[in-house]
Amino acid sequence: MSVRAPRSAAIEHVFSALSGWPMLLVNFLLFVAAAFTIGFAAAPGSALQFIGAALALVALLMLGGYFTLQPNQARVLILFGAYKGTVRESGFHWANPFFSRTRGSDSQKQAGTDESGPRTRLKWKAKGGLGTSLLPTKLSLRAHNFSSDALKVNDKRGNPVEIAAVVVWRVENTAQAVFDVEDYASYVEIQSESAIRSIASRYAYDQGEEHEITLRGGADEVALALKEELQVRLAKAGVIVEEARLTHLAYAPEIAPVMLRRQQAEAIIAARKIIVQNAVTMVHMALEDLDQKNVVKLDDERKAAMVSNLLVVLCGNSDASPVINTGTLYS
Repeated sequence: MSVRAPRSAAIEHVFSALSGWPMLLVNFLLFVAAAFTIGFAAAPGSALQFIGAALALVALLMLGGYFTLQPNQARVLILFGAYKGTVRESGFHWANPFFSRTRGSDSQKQAGTDESGPRTRLKWKAKGGLGTSLLPTKLSLRAHNFSSDALKVNDKRGNPVEIAAVVVWRVENTAQAVFDVEDYASYVEIQSESAIRSIASRYAYDQGEEHEITLRGGADEVALALKEELQVRLAKAGVIVEEARLTHLAYAPEIAPVMLRRQQAEAIIAARKIIVQNAVTMVHMALEDLDQKNVVKLDDERKAAMVSNLLVVLCGNSDASPVINTGTLYS
């Protein structure tokens, strides 16, 4: 059985369109010539009238070739289904009026505005059939922001977490964006959410093993991993990922109270550990100073009692109540 070779990516070609101002003058002259030719025709149906009508028809067709581009905007030129190139230079241009101004799409999304900017879709409904969405051939090359909704995903340990991210992207290869995917804006949204879910499942929310990167503790590393995965996924659409970063990270509501109590317990244990370590150091210093300065001589039993009393004072949650011993040390 033969294996089909993978389809190569579409290659962008830069097309140099004519300036619209000289062509506008030519267009005007054609109208004038058509009017004079028809006006000076000797009789109806003469050759001059046919020539004038032809000039008028050419002038009318030329009106469909004008278009403007703003900075960081491009137009993909499609002639009867064949890709002819991409105009990237801003300004007033003229090109073949038969270049398509829309590109077909099977997407059933309604016209509207999304995170990638306003996108005008011309709705055409076949008689007795389903509607087909037509997308414009003009593409924005500016940076776009896509902010995902809070997604519920299981982290590396299986704990349900809520995660969201913002992705900054722009179109780099207009040919790939138009011909290699159905709708590049929708493609970015779907693949971004898929990449966010994939990244969340690779890392634990927090409290990982030693030197392990977590979602909460390794924000920069997680953002870099997310950007790299997004770039791999979106390269097919000719899209460059400028930045990707988590904007929301929390435990899912059903386990949030339990995890909060666990975090509180871990914080108390960590604080107690530091208190005990410092208290032992202080008791050791106190005993050494008493011994070196010959303030008092204590046997092992009295040292143990003093250590116990000092640790209670230093590690206790409440203030200690002093007890004055009026007898001897051993009474």
